[in-house]
Amino acid sequence: MKRILTFICALVLATAAFAQTADEIVAKMDEVMDKYEVTDGFAMTMDMKIPILGTFSTNVKSYGEKMRMDMNVKGEQIITFIDGDTEWEYNVKEKVIKIKKHDTTQKSKEEENMKMFQSATEGYDVSISKETDKAWYLRCKKNRSNTNKDDPKNMDLVVAKGTYMPLSLSAKVTGITITMRNLDFNVSEKEVTFNQADYPGVKIVDER
Repeated sequence: MKRILTFICALVLATAAFAQTADEIVAKMDEVMDKYEVTDGFAMTMDMKIPILGTFSTNVKSYGEKMRMDMNVKGEQIITFIDGDTEWEYNVKEKVIKIKKHDTTQKSKEEENMKMFQSATEGYDVSISKETDKAWYLRCKKNRSNTNKDDPKNMDLVVAKGTYMPLSLSAKVTGITITMRNLDFNVSEKEVTFNQADYPGVKIVDER
């Protein structure tokens, strides 16, 4: 009996030694994220849950000033390429590509959202709400020191065990729930560069 109790005590102590706080988990996630630069290329899926309208998903790929966004809007697939001040909007169903001027004075919402991963604890109190064999589920609550009105009150962050890569980040902004997931940094410039030769027979409409 004593041997069993000794074994249990040793197991508890060993488990406690490897246990990590929410702040330690996020700190290690930040170390991993700091190895990457958003301008070097990144990809993610962004879900937007809008009341009444439902959920819309957009696959985003970015490399420097270039970006590609694939989205489904009311059953129509729209592929948008952005390069500097030029934007190509391809409606797959209509087989039409519209060339437009892109407003370069506005920062990319995708890159701004991406930065949320890199500063999850800044202005937030973080706690572990759930833990599985594969991930930690963290709850981020805005604290009093955070006076930025645009920051959401709460965020839900999921971090992978082993790699400390963020798996998803969800937040509610002005009634819309935004979830960013499938984060990846293996993006080439070719993937986000518009090439008209890839769309033979498609009508081109220049609206610049």
